[in-house]
Amino acid sequence: MRLSEIEKKARSIGIRDTWRFSKKDLIRSIQRKEGNFECFGTAGAVCDQMACCWREDCLR
Repeated sequence: MRLSEIEKKARSIGIRDTWRFSKKDLIRSIQRKEGNFECFGTAGAVCDQMACCWREDCLR
């Protein structure tokens, strides 16, 4: 997902000043705000969160 799309999603759920975040930190903030695990980029090649919308970007 492109950074502009991630920033748009973040703003839609109430996260402000999205320019302050790296892509990884912004995604983790979105995960936290949505009540999910803040795990983006931490699982390496093994991830059990099959329904996560960030999965494809995370496992790259």
